[in-house]
Amino acid sequence: MSLEDRSASAASRPIALLIVDDHPLMRGGLRKLIELEADMKVLAEAGNGEDALQLAQRLQPDVVLLDINLPTLNGLEVTARLKAIHRHIAVVLLTAHDQTEQVLYAMQVGASAYCTKGVEAERLFRIIREVAQGNYVIGERIYTPQALQTWLEAQRHSLWGDESDRHAPLSPREMEILRCVTRGLHNKAIAQELGISHQTVRNHITSILTKLNVRGRTQAAVYALKRGWVRADEFNPPLENENE
Repeated sequence: MSLEDRSASAASRPIALLIVDDHPLMRGGLRKLIELEADMKVLAEAGNGEDALQLAQRLQPDVVLLDINLPTLNGLEVTARLKAIHRHIAVVLLTAHDQTEQVLYAMQVGASAYCTKGVEAERLFRIIREVAQGNYVIGERIYTPQALQTWLEAQRHSLWGDESDRHAPLSPREMEILRCVTRGLHNKAIAQELGISHQTVRNHITSILTKLNVRGRTQAAVYALKRGWVRADEFNPPLENENE
């Protein structure tokens, strides 16, 4: 189905949503609000990233409302994996952290919008409608795909200058390895858990430190924790100078 056909089909039916949050009360509250809107319907709910990917694959929602701080896979990982396969599905990331750098990471991995969990219901509904039409929402502004690319380039240069290429978002595999690092696993344990070689893990660790512009595993773990990429209850101080 072409983009034009998909848009015409979407205009004739309610916007189909998948809600992903590990707190049942949050999911339930969002569902009740959304079900009051005549042009929206909730297909399903998920409590973690793995379930979200499976449900998105099976149900093909128009929009995923996605908490960034999830067990198993965080919202950035889910977004990157989802958009790699289903580019037509729009992702609205919901978070408690409203930081410019975090917004930039979110939009680079494929999010269509980024807003805090304190967003008012009517504004959230407007965001859902915009992203369902293929637009992007950052703050109070609406962007076309072309305008978004201009915004991304400007933000990368503003934050990182000529170093912008080094600060590309982490790949899904790098995010998996960073999560292992924040759990305190050493390289051999990471290799065994992910089924990859010890050297591959070391290469990824080097790439992670370079992209995040940090000096060691502990700094990388704290960076991820502060930005909500990992959960506090999963965090254990990682080992430094680990060469096993």
